[in-house]
Amino acid sequence: MRYLHTMIRVSDPDATIRFFQLLGLKEVKRMENEKGRFTLIFLAPPGQEDAQVELTHNWDPEEYGSGRNFGHLAYQVDDIYATCQTLSDAGVTINRPPRDGHMAFVKTPDGISVELLQNGTLPPQEPWASMPNTGTW
Repeated sequence: MRYLHTMIRVSDPDATIRFFQLLGLKEVKRMENEKGRFTLIFLAPPGQEDAQVELTHNWDPEEYGSGRNFGHLAYQVDDIYATCQTLSDAGVTINRPPRDGHMAFVKTPDGISVELLQNGTLPPQEPWASMPNTGTW
């Protein structure tokens, strides 16, 4: 058995691609299906093309629930503070800041939780150490 990908449905593919690009993911494949009226976009971290997230965009408007039963996607990062700063500077809410230097949560434009885990642990650092949680994660 081999892991292939995780699929999430997205309402705005461009916004979701920009979000994942902030985390360093790159588009590796795209498929348009006119008959089925959907687009599939596959993203992966460089050098890890076998660890893909599939963005499914149905062309006909559809409202998706919050999907809390889905759980979350998780990515290991080299510097959680720099990653969170990049996301924050781009207008992304840091729902669970990396107060402990190890873990943070953010959400995609469609509300999918993404866990960021530091490779190792960094010492607590402001402004993150005293930053409260925002919303759900």
